[in-house]
Amino acid sequence: MHPSQDIKGIKSNFLQNKRIVLGVTGSIAAVETIKLARELIRHGADVLSVMTPAATKIIHPDALWFATGKKPIIQLTGDTEHVSFCGNVKDPVDLLIISPCTANTLSKIANGIDDTAVTTFATTAIGAKHKVLIVPAMHRSMYDHHIVQQNISILKKNNISFVDPFLERNKAKLASTDEISAKVIRLISSHTLENKKVLIIGGSCCEPIDAVRSLCNHSSGKTAISFAKHVYHQGGDVVLWYGKSPELVPNFISEKGFQTIDEVKDLINETDMESFDIIIVCAALSDFIPENISGKIGSDKESLMVSCKKADKILEIIREKTETSIIVGFKLGTDEKSVLKKAQILQKEQMLDYVVANTTSAIGTNDTDAWIIKRSKIIPIKGSKDHLAESLFNEIVSK
Repeated sequence: MHPSQDIKGIKSNFLQNKRIVLGVTGSIAAVETIKLARELIRHGADVLSVMTPAATKIIHPDALWFATGKKPIIQLTGDTEHVSFCGNVKDPVDLLIISPCTANTLSKIANGIDDTAVTTFATTAIGAKHKVLIVPAMHRSMYDHHIVQQNISILKKNNISFVDPFLERNKAKLASTDEISAKVIRLISSHTLENKKVLIIGGSCCEPIDAVRSLCNHSSGKTAISFAKHVYHQGGDVVLWYGKSPELVPNFISEKGFQTIDEVKDLINETDMESFDIIIVCAALSDFIPENISGKIGSDKESLMVSCKKADKILEIIREKTETSIIVGFKLGTDEKSVLKKAQILQKEQMLDYVVANTTSAIGTNDTDAWIIKRSKIIPIKGSKDHLAESLFNEIVSK
């Protein structure tokens, strides 16, 4: 068994039974394709690589052979590989992705020019109306060339998907492996959330005590990020309202920030909450708000008493704003027995469709022990926060 099989599907099964052709062109960013190929395999895909002659001068074909477990196609033969994989055949691949794609290759594809294995694969796939994803990488002045931009527009008008480069000073840099793989999953996964609009409220609150100090909590934001990525992967329209947490939001997720409970209330009041099919509140929202003291409290004090008032319940406010949305709340506790009891009370009092109960042991970790509660039904979930996201959305979709 080839070593590439050892990592197949270890992150997810989003790309299980999916076959992908990875076209590689002569950008220096070709060195990143080893990571990309392996990442797609980690999500369950079978990957075959195709290289231009220029690409073989950047990375050796054996590197991609090792990464994918399949010998790269450097030139076409009598086996008509372009037709076998990307033509009008009984079992074509699910996606042709060209990453990195140079200005040269991009412009040739837009004008139907075939002079490498990669461009011939592209022409064949486009003619057969198969899915094609292009990930440009080049010098900024090349990317800004009006004819290159015109060629990009031509391809987009012909239903070719793109992952836009990261523009930094004089470079149009290759998008991150995470962003590219997320786009691949969104294009060819099962799309269980297609045409669904989902709001995730996650992260932590920080309530000011004085001009420089705040009362905060330790929420990492990892659960919210996992939920938002899952919606994106499954073809949904996701919006993330995100508090002050260390976990970075991927740039393919639409984000609005908040710090305080009042800022969350402002976001609710300025938003049509009934436009969301599903609303998930997994944020560590403030239960108490300190009385704000103007200026800065002197550091010479021997002791300090901070007075707090009870914060408004965000789930109550959201339920008042929408009768049609599926609403999911979270309840955090110190042990299983008490948190399950409190979660069931919360669901009944707030008229929630689901409550996810978990314990403080999950804070800041990648794994969780959690329970999905719908009335008297309790579903235990043990594993990664990505697994929790998948389990919850599968439960919602199945109903």
